[in-house]
Amino acid sequence: MASQLTSRRRWAAVFTPVLFVAATSACSSPATGRLPLATVADAPLTGGTTRWDYASLDPAAHRLYLAHLGDSLVTVFDTQTQKVVADVPNVSHVHGVLFVPELGQLYASATGTDEVVAIDPATLKITARVPAGDYPDGMAYAPEVHKLYVSDEHGGTDTVIDVRTNTRVATIPLGGEVGNTQYDPASKHIFANVQTRKQLVEIDPATDKVISRMDLPGAEGNHGLYIDPAMHLAFIACEDNNKLIVVDLINRRLVFTFDVAKDPDVLAFDRGLGWLYVAGESGEVSIFHVQGQSVRPLASGVLGPNAHVVAVDEATHRAYFPLKSLAGKPQLRITEPRQ
Repeated sequence: MASQLTSRRRWAAVFTPVLFVAATSACSSPATGRLPLATVADAPLTGGTTRWDYASLDPAAHRLYLAHLGDSLVTVFDTQTQKVVADVPNVSHVHGVLFVPELGQLYASATGTDEVVAIDPATLKITARVPAGDYPDGMAYAPEVHKLYVSDEHGGTDTVIDVRTNTRVATIPLGGEVGNTQYDPASKHIFANVQTRKQLVEIDPATDKVISRMDLPGAEGNHGLYIDPAMHLAFIACEDNNKLIVVDLINRRLVFTFDVAKDPDVLAFDRGLGWLYVAGESGEVSIFHVQGQSVRPLASGVLGPNAHVVAVDEATHRAYFPLKSLAGKPQLRITEPRQ
């Protein structure tokens, strides 16, 4: 997730294959007004009224893991009781959190110490600390190779960690400031935003090499990333010009560009409903309906202050938005589709 603490850096080009992506369709702004969401609860969160970052859901255990960046805590929330279970301390300036079901393991990126922290969900104790690059942020797991890929936002790299040994096994230069990193189960490849180059980069986990670069015409600050493997689409949130870009990963082309909520950040997808959430720093949220390779706007409106993080439970269709300060306290706004 983009930092508001430090300025960006520019990097030299990396000599790798380049694929040009042509824009084929530009779409208008989503409809504004009331979001099709009802607030189920505003649940109290712990800690101070400081910044929250990524969230990761373990629906089987009814747990939501939240990065409380400003308090350097990983907050564990029970989605059934709607209460905080615990806070895991000493995760300095935590940005990313990622629960990996295949491993039953939780990972967090500690930006303050430039490392990735492994946490045992059973004991909620830190079990390992692994060096990462400069300003580790988003994370993705490639199960076939047992590797965790970490966006080193300011370092211009992806750090690769072998989760079997909790050791860094590679550093992949990407040639610019790195946004979110995601795994694509269809291609079994890793994709990462290189936001200062306006590119989506593809990495082969078998070799830890960049195998393609897709130019993103019209992108400014392409940071947020979600991949729909069923439809082979990449959804990219551009925080500097308030755009959502949709890329066809099979044909390597940009197919849609939409206006979205101001300062878009985290994306989440409810496959059952076909709803794509785009959460914005402004407190606005945009929702799109995705059916096959068709994408259309549903609504865009105010959700809550600093509602730039969202996680979705596809079984209940509930969406979770940690809010820095609501009535002077940190709270988790829980929503569900309006009847």
